[in-house]
Amino acid sequence: MKKSLDEKKKTARTAYFFISPFFILYAVFGLFPMLFSFYLAFFKWNGLSDMTFVGMENFNFIFSDPIFYEAIKNTFIIGLLGTAPQIIVGILLAFALNSTLIRFRNVFRTMIFLPYVTSIVAVAIIFGVIFSNQEAGFINYILSYFGIDSINWNIQNWPVKITISIMVFWRWVGYNTIIFLAGMQSIPNALYEAAKIDGATVWQQIRLITIPMLKPTITFVVFTATIGALQLFTEPLVFLGRNLRQEGITMVAYLWKDAFVFNAFGTASAAAIVLFFIIIIITGINILLTNRIDQTKKAR
Repeated sequence: MKKSLDEKKKTARTAYFFISPFFILYAVFGLFPMLFSFYLAFFKWNGLSDMTFVGMENFNFIFSDPIFYEAIKNTFIIGLLGTAPQIIVGILLAFALNSTLIRFRNVFRTMIFLPYVTSIVAVAIIFGVIFSNQEAGFINYILSYFGIDSINWNIQNWPVKITISIMVFWRWVGYNTIIFLAGMQSIPNALYEAAKIDGATVWQQIRLITIPMLKPTITFVVFTATIGALQLFTEPLVFLGRNLRQEGITMVAYLWKDAFVFNAFGTASAAAIVLFFIIIIITGINILLTNRIDQTKKAR
């Protein structure tokens, strides 16, 4: 009996040894920076000099800064414009790529995923050319055929938001499509065959079979897309540059600019904490809405 217990302990130690690198790396690069941010939010620090305790002064500063509220508004607007369409389009594309009517499906699956693995620098160059402010820019050139004046895509308020949203959509729609496709492949094909025999249209198949059976996957994608939208940073930075004007600045870009442009790590940490609680609140609302929808369906 004692020998059996010793073997179990030895096996457990071996298992813990093999999974320990993940927890060590997470503690160093994930948990510690997060806890240190909570600590740093109450101090004034430029990264080099001694820390000075300032209490709630950092929070008072960001809450009195109009650009901070502009960053929150931009985050929600760009997140909604870039995230909601990609979920809808992702389901439709996944349905098409899962259909036996499409030839060379594997080729299209690879092509739809390419934007996700494309270098963000290349993405910035491409979108810089497409949405150039010059009259010879691709989009402005097309608009000129309809008698529309050239638009300053990286200066004007709504053009900046629309351009960044399109960039987000283009980069992430393929990723969500593959996630939806993986979920669809677990749906029995017999359901679609029976629906076709009963005369169901493609839209009826999507609405009555695909979406109900895909609900866990949709919930996962909505959660991850929402959190990703609230943490949007790369696209505004590569499109607007280090200046990150208020037309397109997001919350993560705001705290990055405070930390690495103005060397105000205290206010940046305070902004990060506010973002942390916003993400928790939005995620909680998503969970409540999902549970309420489940309860409503069960009641029926």
